[in-house]
Amino acid sequence: MSDSIIASELVKTYGKGDKAVRALAGVSFTVPAGSVFGLLGPNGAGKSSTVKILSTLARADSGTASVAGHDVVTEADQVRRSIGYVSQKPGFDPVATGRENLMLQGRIHGLSGRSARRRADELLEHFGLADAANRLTGKWSGGMQRKLDVSMGLVHSPTVLFLDEPTTGLDPEARADMWTEIARLTSQQGLTVLLTTHYLEEADRLADQLVIIDRGAIVAEGTPEELKSGLEGDTVQAELADPGLAEAMRAALIAVPGVRDVSVQAGELRARVADGPATLPAVLSALESGGAELLSVSVARPSLDDVYLRYAGRSFQRADAAATEREVA
Repeated sequence: MSDSIIASELVKTYGKGDKAVRALAGVSFTVPAGSVFGLLGPNGAGKSSTVKILSTLARADSGTASVAGHDVVTEADQVRRSIGYVSQKPGFDPVATGRENLMLQGRIHGLSGRSARRRADELLEHFGLADAANRLTGKWSGGMQRKLDVSMGLVHSPTVLFLDEPTTGLDPEARADMWTEIARLTSQQGLTVLLTTHYLEEADRLADQLVIIDRGAIVAEGTPEELKSGLEGDTVQAELADPGLAEAMRAALIAVPGVRDVSVQAGELRARVADGPATLPAVLSALESGGAELLSVSVARPSLDDVYLRYAGRSFQRADAAATEREVA
């Protein structure tokens, strides 16, 4: 299987001097044709910067990249004709109908009026939007609007589709519908999809391969199962009523046989153990002896959050929350 996307040592910095922010610090990966490739990371990790470079919307400070066999700098026009791009923000006109949006997009891509209408009708039917085709899209539900955005990215039948946070803001049902559509695009149409997301479940469900990116650098890569299976054993997680006892309880857990990789974040303890159910009584005993009151405790098989914690040194949820707080500030 050939590679549809090749990124090599991409570096991107925004701003200058003391205000300079390194968005990408040497990002490299390849995407096989006909697969779903996930870029997983919290807000501000560098996902959107990577997509902008690959879709010719921005230039890297250094490094090279090709999409659909074309260099993103020297053959930018060919790249644009080969790709579809769906950004985080809506791209449709809310005071136009669904059919009008799609036909306009088709005409922009050079389709004749008849071909644009035929393609619009095909996509409306495919995404289950045909009944609403003549309604103003500003009155559609969020899930329907997002399907329209994806449809607009497919009007010209690209070979590579970039989906930048495609399910942000959708309710669980609409998100599940979108997952089904994305999986169908690759399995039935052979489309290559590069998906950026900060939803762990989304990456686990959809991605054939993924990279985990943090602070502009790739910290882990592989299939979701490869990454999770690389963490042997189970995860024990305990939330303390008094976060001030966290460090003392961390020391207490380290002394428990079979416990390893104990971490603390905001009053939450997380430890790797070979056998969760067998080790849990000793863990609870150690915490009780240390005077800790627990708000919750759980045992689970490794998740992508555990993978992120192992390689990035912090939990995914904490990293995402911190990035969101910085954006608000």
